[in-house]
Amino acid sequence: MMRIGFAQFRFRCAAVALALLGSQLATQATPMAAAAIEGRWDMTVQFEGKLLPSWLEVMHSGSHRLVGSFVGFGGSARPVSKVEFTDGRMRFTVPPQWEAGDRDFVFEAQLQGDSLVGTMINEEGKQYNWTAHRAPDLVRTKAPVWGTPIKLIAPGGKGWHATGANQWKVENGILINPASGSNLVTDQTFTDFKLHIEFRYPAGSNSGVYLRGRYEIQVEDSYGKQPQKDLLGAVYGFIKPSENAAKKAGEWQSYDITLVGRFVTIVANGKTIVCHQEIPGITGGALDSNEGAAGPIMLQGDHGAVEYHNIVITPAK
Repeated sequence: MMRIGFAQFRFRCAAVALALLGSQLATQATPMAAAAIEGRWDMTVQFEGKLLPSWLEVMHSGSHRLVGSFVGFGGSARPVSKVEFTDGRMRFTVPPQWEAGDRDFVFEAQLQGDSLVGTMINEEGKQYNWTAHRAPDLVRTKAPVWGTPIKLIAPGGKGWHATGANQWKVENGILINPASGSNLVTDQTFTDFKLHIEFRYPAGSNSGVYLRGRYEIQVEDSYGKQPQKDLLGAVYGFIKPSENAAKKAGEWQSYDITLVGRFVTIVANGKTIVCHQEIPGITGGALDSNEGAAGPIMLQGDHGAVEYHNIVITPAK
């Protein structure tokens, strides 16, 4: 058996430790490198012939770790515990949420200028391409000047279109969704606005009001529950209301929502439950991830029966 001296042993241990440290640092972004991908990204996934929106935020944790948050084309924001970035290449994984499998999603991308180009492997092991561009700040330098209010419910549902087969109908000025089906979208698009909308749902039902078609304000039977990021009055998955202002199922309720840039204020049934808070990015189920563009009002119709009434929008001039 070959024997080595204590000094030589210490030297070899130190060499192994340095090698391990070097391997770890190779997957950890330096502060200068991290700046290239830190921030918010609007993603588009090429999924079986469709372009589906997603969203990613990358941020630093400590001196050399990157973490993040991810929103897919369904569900809410998911934590990203580690983002690897080296030599212009990024890799991260996210856990499944509403998907049937247990396998993590794997994302890889190459930084190309101010864009990301990469692939996603889903919980079934299928690979899809995706791209991402930096999300706009949507900063407004002046207070809005409000224009003329517009009533959005017209006879026959004029001014709206469904995302699929249309199960919606209008009766006595009420937009009625009798059962789960397609979402309903305004033909007109808006940027900054004030929105008044009244709604009613049966016990256990669920819907949502999408601002610019991208940011869902949750509509759900939530009476008597503690406020959560996925219950009535929440910006789904992102912002929890300060209190639960929900009435009992079967009663008419109302939202008065003001959206200016990314900042939203929500008054539910006369109570201010979200006050001038920033919406980080799109929520699951968004129409697209083009946050810099005007967008429609979308009413979620694929989660249960719901009725909407007295929908009035006041756009900024």
